[in-house]
Amino acid sequence: MSIGLDLTQFINLAIDPQDNGVWVVMLSRPHKRNALDIATIEELITLFSAAPRTGCKAVVLAGEGQHFCAGLDLIEHHQADRSPAEFMHVCLRWHEAFNKMEYGGVPVIAALKGAVVGGGLELASSAHIRVADETTYFALPEGQRGLFTGGGATIRVADLVGKARMIDMMLTGRVYQGREAVDVGLCQYLVEGSSFDKAMELAGRAAANLPLTNFAICSAISHMQNMSGMDAAYAEAVVAGIVNTQPDARARLAAFADKTAARVRPNAA
Repeated sequence: MSIGLDLTQFINLAIDPQDNGVWVVMLSRPHKRNALDIATIEELITLFSAAPRTGCKAVVLAGEGQHFCAGLDLIEHHQADRSPAEFMHVCLRWHEAFNKMEYGGVPVIAALKGAVVGGGLELASSAHIRVADETTYFALPEGQRGLFTGGGATIRVADLVGKARMIDMMLTGRVYQGREAVDVGLCQYLVEGSSFDKAMELAGRAAANLPLTNFAICSAISHMQNMSGMDAAYAEAVVAGIVNTQPDARARLAAFADKTAARVRPNAA
């Protein structure tokens, strides 16, 4: 399969493109509970910078082993003994990686299990959909470790759960899991079985959408949230003007008009 990206360059990510355009991206540091070192962050930047231009229709992001991601590789951080300026630039690379995910225009579905902690929660919160299983737990333990979030939690996690809950998580080490994690907004799905299987199902649905439509959903909405109400209304109208008149949509609109398209139905009881 020619996808315009050399997959052999990745060491800490295992990437497996599927026939339907879904790419399975696996964090491959299970011996570290998939903690994020700077090399892994650089690989995420490379991947998500290229993904929108390679024919990738959706990404399922998962972790090898029992955990999704335990956050910042604290051993690397301790041994590096970085200066404040050096660590600031590390944080900026984290922001680059996660911004490429959130704003890149390719749907990213995170299949969560075990630890989704610290920087692992920052990574998960950069995905567009999060699926948890019964083993998944969410935490921001930076307060107990003498640290502060540096990969966007103050933006994305606070947006998901609210400022007060995020402060509580950091001050007290509060852990969320199960239905409570769904209720506060840390994930959208909770499954009894495999979060990976559910993520693959959702990614398949998203991959069946038109790429330009997905690009708008997975980039424009986040941009509009950063705008004033007036600016967002204008931007929404412009994006809708482009997306809603795309030639590839005509067949889908025709199917709706002649009643051959699937109708929206409530979930079966």
